[in-house]
Amino acid sequence: MKKPACISERMFKYVLGGLLVAAALALSIISVTLLPVIGFVLVIPVLALAVYVFRLHLNDQCEIDPT
Repeated sequence: MKKPACISERMFKYVLGGLLVAAALALSIISVTLLPVIGFVLVIPVLALAVYVFRLHLNDQCEIDPT
């Protein structure tokens, strides 16, 4: 059987996305307790970046597909 290609690139993409989601959750908890308005302003871009990283497509050479 053929070994799945680009495992490390895919894992890096998922780990980076997971870290961004965790950062967004941490910022949302901080925003509820400490900085209600400014905190949510910070959460939105971090969460959008996490969604963007999860939606990235890798081409056959395991690079980010410029779409």
